Amino acid sequence: MTKAELVEKVSDQIHLTKKQTELVVNTVFQSITDSLSDGKKVELRGFGSFRIRERNARIGRNPKSGAQVDVPAKRVPFFKAGKDLRELVDKNT
Repeated sequence: MTKAELVEKVSDQIHLTKKQTELVVNTVFQSITDSLSDGKKVELRGFGSFRIRERNARIGRNPKSGAQVDVPAKRVPFFKAGKDLRELVDKNT
């Protein structure tokens, strides 16, 4: 599902214009992004949680040349599905 499809589906359910719904969807995404960039966890009960994980520095390999490359430490976003979501996905397979 693309963001445009999400906006259309939400718009149909809450009876707002697509422009208004797009603003709502963008606000939700921006709020999650802002919280993560501030180092905060975002938990949506029944859906899952977003948090930041620290990745240690390591030595990688350039796949073309095979040369070793230093990969610096970094912070990456991580999503953990909630129990309800995991069960729904598992049930539908």
